[in-house]
Amino acid sequence: MTRPFGVKGKKRKHSQSKQDSEEEHPQPPPKKAVAEESKESPPQAEPAPTEEDELSGIPIAPSEKESTKSNVIFILEKASLEVAKVGKTYQLLNSDDHANFLRKHNKNPGDYRPDITHQSLLSILDSPLNKAGRLRNVYIRTEKGVLIEVKPFVRIPRTFKRFAGVMLELLQKLSISAVGKREKLLRTIKNPVTQYLPVNSQKIGLSYSSDKLVDMDDYVSKISSDMDLVFVVGAMAHGKIETDYTEDYIAISGYPLSAAYCITRITGALERKWKIL
Repeated sequence: MTRPFGVKGKKRKHSQSKQDSEEEHPQPPPKKAVAEESKESPPQAEPAPTEEDELSGIPIAPSEKESTKSNVIFILEKASLEVAKVGKTYQLLNSDDHANFLRKHNKNPGDYRPDITHQSLLSILDSPLNKAGRLRNVYIRTEKGVLIEVKPFVRIPRTFKRFAGVMLELLQKLSISAVGKREKLLRTIKNPVTQYLPVNSQKIGLSYSSDKLVDMDDYVSKISSDMDLVFVVGAMAHGKIETDYTEDYIAISGYPLSAAYCITRITGALERKWKIL
């Protein structure tokens, strides 16, 4: 006996409804197809680091390629960079903001002048000598004997308040790196400083009390062009530097000069010697 027509019709309707439900709820493609599709799609590039990724206040400039020409190194001796707990926070001591605190602890406020180091660094790093790639490094040795290395492509904050914040962070964390480059821009290093100086270099100390008064242009013109120069400048308000590694002590003026102006005279003479405009 044959099946009634109505039954056949129900089966077709059932298969049709199944097809409709599949269209409404499509099945996910096979895993293989997904894998092939992901292979064909190009990898997404990682976003480039922005200025916000770098340390605030210490951006980095493009570093120069290492030059075979002679270079210059500056050492700032007896820099006043001392951290103390004032109230509930640690601060970089200076004569303007902490005069009462210093007197209370029997210290002379006039000896706490981190602004001298700030001005000296700006004079060095802003010079055409540095921008021409002839500055090899800057070293700072504090009154307490802490040795700091400053890379020549660092942009030091222009205002003293931000500079003080950077120095405070450096002395607490021992180094400051740019996040984007993972390169240490400022760091504390082991003494003595002589282990970081080139073998073929002339080490010159500057002091107003020196008996050897020279014209800076004449002095640098007589130095061999294939020799690196190391200038040691005092970064303190009073007194003179006393180091055992300098080979010559000179005075570049008959008048007492600030550390920043001494550096300006040195960089100017070297720029004229090496034809840097």
